Amino acid sequence: MKIIKNRTILGIACILLSLLICFGLTPMFNKAVANKVKIVRVTKDTKVGDVITANMIQTIEVGGYNLPKKVIKDKENIIGKYAITGMSRGDYILNSKLSVTPLAEYGYLENFTGEKRAISVTLRTFASGLSGKLQNGDIVSVYVADYGEKKETLSPIELKYVEVLAVTLVTGYDMDQSENKEGEEKELPTTVTLKVSERQAIMLADLETNGKIHLAFVYRGNSENTKAFLMEQDEILKGVSSKNDNESTTAEAVNEMNTDKSEVNSVE
Repeated sequence: MKIIKNRTILGIACILLSLLICFGLTPMFNKAVANKVKIVRVTKDTKVGDVITANMIQTIEVGGYNLPKKVIKDKENIIGKYAITGMSRGDYILNSKLSVTPLAEYGYLENFTGEKRAISVTLRTFASGLSGKLQNGDIVSVYVADYGEKKETLSPIELKYVEVLAVTLVTGYDMDQSENKEGEEKELPTTVTLKVSERQAIMLADLETNGKIHLAFVYRGNSENTKAFLMEQDEILKGVSSKNDNESTTAEAVNEMNTDKSEVNSVE
């Protein structure tokens, strides 16, 4: 009897829950999905630095469910601003993709304070620069082949994680500033500009002169992860610098000991 009673209560609870879902939650969900809002999207591909004009955007109605909160809904908040990232036809426009001021042609060189260096390395072959697929902001590792008289292949730990500032074509224009028209042969990159410390710049200059540099792709993505790779590289550089200082101190101590022994022997 008790078992039957428990089953009856459970059945009533299931029925009530079903009614709540059918007549309460489901209509609310359907209403949210059916709710339409007007947003602005681009009607043609745009490049970094392009000024947004009226003929490049359109207002459309879309479902409001799960729509990004920062999507722009008013044309007046877009026209006359500058794209700080490339956008494809049909993309929604977010505030984070626009700037009120025009971008400098080589804006990536504006935030240097004297601590870091920008240095370009030559891509001697199509393969040495990831076959033209590198982009500014990528993290790469630097390798060198045929280095020095012994023709060694090296993987310097000081160049394990390096940030790409620009990939430049033979014309002198960066890849993100050049647009190949339909039917035209794609231009290939000839140099890559890297953001490094002075120690790394000296190494790269030596590797450029005495070997063949190859760049291996490591990471492309959000700024926090990119920063983590660069912070790890900074720690590596600190460790290498500290080790070199200790070795130098030890070598100086040994030289002093040898000098003292020489002086003692001469007195005897």
